[in-house]
Order: sequence, then structure tokens, then C-alpha cells
Amino acid sequence: MKVRPEKVATVDEVKARVSSTSTAVVTEYRGMTVAQISTLRRQLRTLGADYKVFKNTLVRRAVSGTPVEPISAFLDGPTAIAFVDGDVSAVAKALRDYSKVTPNLIVKGGVLDGKSLSKSELTALADLPSRDVLLAQLAGLLASPMRTMAGLLKALPQNFAYGLSALVDARGGSPAPAPESVAAETPAGVEDALVASDDVAAPADDAATTEEAPAAEPVAETEASAEASAEPAE
Repeated sequence: MKVRPEKVATVDEVKARVSSTSTAVVTEYRGMTVAQISTLRRQLRTLGADYKVFKNTLVRRAVSGTPVEPISAFLDGPTAIAFVDGDVSAVAKALRDYSKVTPNLIVKGGVLDGKSLSKSELTALADLPSRDVLLAQLAGLLASPMRTMAGLLKALPQNFAYGLSALVDARGGSPAPAPESVAAETPAGVEDALVASDDVAAPADDAATTEEAPAAEPVAETEASAEASAEPAE
């Protein structure tokens, strides 16, 4: 029996999508309008997912022997599949939120990197933050220790200065300058005078060490005696 060209085209289309991604979500769209399906398709396209209605038999044939084959277990009833190239958690969240306002949309299961996902597991993925939020949180965690280290390094010199000042105050003020600094600050000539003064003994008591000098004869009396001896006696 000759296979119709449209079926061959559908199988080739599914194979092409499977070759580019190993992540897909299977839904049932029974009772949804064309407008509702189109709106959902546009929303998912912005998240990196291609959402389209397929016939189950053709999908089974296309995914056989591929990493996406586990979705065959969910191919029952009117089926629309979202092949995901972006963030699967964001796609699962969009499908969950849309099903709340459109109850006819039913999320049945899927496959993530070749592993089957149940409906409850897709719900858990939908509760996760988006990829961008997770990356931002990770960046914040990585940056936090760096900011803490930078603050410690910045505060270290200041805290050291505070500690040194407190130590000086606890010991009664500024420490005495070293002898080298005293010598450096002594004016020229003063140091020699200080050394010389150490070699000179202190003067003793005048009463104990000084002998009495003989009294000097009056000059006038001596001269008178000399004149008297020089005159001839009468």
C-alpha cells in the first residue's frame, strides 16, 4: 500500500524535531478551540517550544528508536506535542498556567533528555524558578562571599589602627621614644657637653678642702719700713 505524501511529510517533520531536541511534553487538547490552540502555540514559541497537533500513529513511527520514544506511552486521544529547545521548566509552567484558564488542556507527560516524565514530575518542574532566575540566584551566591571578603580586607587596616590605638591608651599613652630617636633629636654640641660633664667630679665642701691663704701684708706698711731703714741715723 502506498503511503500518502502528507503522512510521509508528517513523519519527516517529527523526525527532524526529534533530531534537534530530546525534550518534549505531550498534551491532550480535546474540546479546545482553534483560537485557544493558536494562542497557546504563540506563548510557547516565545519560550523556545514548538507546539503542534500530530496523529499518534505517525508520531510513534517517527520516534521509534530515538531518545524521545518514551512519549509513546502518552499518545492516547487527541494529541498535541510541544518539542522544547529552551527551558523545559518554563514550558511546563506555561502549560500549567494555561490549563487553569482552559481546563480542556490536559498535560499528560513527556520526556526530558531521553527520560520519561510523569504528569507530577512536570508539575514539579513547573514550580521551579525559571532558568534566568536560577542563574541570577547562583550569581548572587557566588558574589556574596566575594563582597564579604572585600569588606573584610577593607576593614582590616582600620581595625588594626583601632586596636593599636587602644593598646597605646591601655599602657598609659604614647610609648617612650627609643634611644636612637633621642640621639637623633639631640642638637649638635649638646651631646658632647653632656658627656664632658660626666667626667668632672662634683666640687667638695669649701670648708673641708680649701686651705686658708696667709694674710697678705699691707703694701703701704712694707714700703714705710723700707724707707725707714734707708734713712741714716742721726
